Amino acid sequence: MSDLSELHLDALAEIFSIGAGRAALSLSEIVGDEVHISVPSVQVINSEDINATTLSLNSGRFGAVSQYFSGPFNAEAVLLFTEEQALKIVSDMMGSQMSLEELAEFEHEAMCELGNIILNACLSAMADILHFTLESSLPNYRVASADEILHRLKENSNQPYVMVLHIDLAIEKRHTTGNLVFLLSSTSLTNLVIHINQFLGSIS
Repeated sequence: MSDLSELHLDALAEIFSIGAGRAALSLSEIVGDEVHISVPSVQVINSEDINATTLSLNSGRFGAVSQYFSGPFNAEAVLLFTEEQALKIVSDMMGSQMSLEELAEFEHEAMCELGNIILNACLSAMADILHFTLESSLPNYRVASADEILHRLKENSNQPYVMVLHIDLAIEKRHTTGNLVFLLSSTSLTNLVIHINQFLGSIS
C-alpha cells in the first residue's frame, strides 16, 4: 500500500500529539478550564477498506468538520464526533446551561471553530516539524449518518488513502472520543513519507 512503517506511524503520532497539545491550550482559553487532547494512535489504510468499525461509527448521526489543506502534502481533513458529543462540546465552549435544543442553534459556528483549532494545530505542527508550508480553506460543518460519512470518504478515487487519528478529548472532566481523518492522494502520501524520512534522518 505505502512505504509507511511502524516507525513512520509512531513519528506521526508524536507530531500530531504536539499539535493536539497546542489545540488543547487554545481550547482551554475558550472554555476557561483545562482541556486535554491526545492522539493515541495513527493508521493509514486504503479508502476502499474503511468501514464503520475502523472509525468507531455506530448507527447514530455524526458531526463532521471538514477542511482542505494544500502544499507538498495535500489533504482533505475531517474531524468526526457523534452529534451528541458535538453538542456537549458546544455546551462546554458556550459555558452556558442551555438545553440541547438551544445549543443546536450555535452548533455549526462552534463546531467550525473547534475543527479549525484542532485541524490547524495538528497540521501546523506537522508543517513546522517536517519543514514545509500548508495553506488551508475555511472549515465546513455538517451532520450526517454513518453510511453518508463512509460513502463520502470512499467516493473520491483521486484520494485512495485514508490516514485515521483516534482522538481523546477531555473538557471539564468530560471524556470524548473522536477521529481525525485525512484523505490522501498517492502523491501526497509519497511526499509525506519523504518528509518523515528526512525528519527521522535529522534526529538519528
